[in-house]
Amino acid sequence: MSAIEQSNLLETSGHRIAAPRPSIRLIDAIALIVGLVIGAGIFETPALVAANTDSSNSVLQAWSIGGIISIIGALCYAELATTYPYVGGSYDYLKRAFGQSIATLFAWARMSVIQTGSIALLAFIFGDYASQIMRLGTFSAGIYAAVAIALLTALNILGVKHSKRLQNWLTITTILGLLVVIVVGLTLPTGPISPAPATATTSRSWGSAMVFVLLSYGGWNEAAQISAEIENYQRNIVRSLLWGLGIITALYLLINLAYLKSLGLAGMAQSPAVAADLMRQAFGEPGAKFISILVVICTLDSINATIFTGARTNFALGQDVAAFRFLGVWQDRHSTPTAAYLFQGAISLALVGLGTVTRDGFKTMVDYTAPIFWFFFLLSSISLLVLRVRDPDRPRPFRVPLYPMLPLLFCAACGYLLYSSLIYTGTGAIVGVIVVALGIPFVLRHRRQTR
Repeated sequence: MSAIEQSNLLETSGHRIAAPRPSIRLIDAIALIVGLVIGAGIFETPALVAANTDSSNSVLQAWSIGGIISIIGALCYAELATTYPYVGGSYDYLKRAFGQSIATLFAWARMSVIQTGSIALLAFIFGDYASQIMRLGTFSAGIYAAVAIALLTALNILGVKHSKRLQNWLTITTILGLLVVIVVGLTLPTGPISPAPATATTSRSWGSAMVFVLLSYGGWNEAAQISAEIENYQRNIVRSLLWGLGIITALYLLINLAYLKSLGLAGMAQSPAVAADLMRQAFGEPGAKFISILVVICTLDSINATIFTGARTNFALGQDVAAFRFLGVWQDRHSTPTAAYLFQGAISLALVGLGTVTRDGFKTMVDYTAPIFWFFFLLSSISLLVLRVRDPDRPRPFRVPLYPMLPLLFCAACGYLLYSSLIYTGTGAIVGVIVVALGIPFVLRHRRQTR
């Protein structure tokens, strides 16, 4: 069944069932990808990368390599998304490659850990920076986080038209803000030339730098979740991924070049808030306040995009698994999976409550999501190799070049990030694994029902 067939009202047992229809233009898809990737991380990770490299050239090389690896991954996902253009993205690939059980466990993990944890993480960043602009008491960050999730979920329920319009404007504002920082950094007097930290000479430091770089590039794979809703998906999925990552890579290289020129390598490495220090050097405290506002906008951009794509996997799960059937209802009037949005929002708000109580919301959510994310990202990448063998006659509008070298290279990168996330995360990772394990009974129940 093609994406065009999915776009119409399907006939099942004499009833008309609403289904997704192509309504996302190329520019909307690019804005979504840019919004998913460029979050608050680019204002924090450059300092960590600089602290783990031994020269300015090494910093720029690390960010260039990160962009290349992401583009290789995008080529792999482009083949999967154009070959199997269904709502749910990786859920559908895992189901075809490894069976319904793995797909169900992935959907559970995404619903309870990966996507909702990411939404909560981003919401805490938003809350922290919004609180610097106007504080709302002791639990200010948690209050801002909850309000952002509730309002953006409600906006997405109102319809794809409203959510994609907001996404486009937030992404444009984010890019313009980053360009301001880039121009200021490149026009400031050159920063002091001083040696990098001594620890930057080890191979382990270079590996740590790449971990932070690749985390900053994360999120582009979410485009696969909306493949059934993209107009002219055979061409626009590939184009949106390549254009989106091209824009992101260029911005990341330019902003790191601006940091290096204005602060120097050692200045970057020692800065707790590198973008704020750059703008403070140029304009004083008003410059630092500008960064807080820009981070708020960037984070809202990412939250909205993450909410939008996350609900699609929940909808796909509801289509297949009886226990979650209530999630598999598509509201044709607004072209949205309303129940999936509400359920996702409720879990995200619960995680915000947990993070607020522990008073360490950001770090808790990073530990909670990272290992599970990279495990299933690795499986999704392997599914390309499996489906080439298992489904050789399937028409493929796009084929990843240099097969199987590029997919294998990307699988290796995912495996490395999985290893790193397990080694360097705390107890939150254990909690995330336990929550995913709680989904196993749903998997077993579904297997018994389908025998």
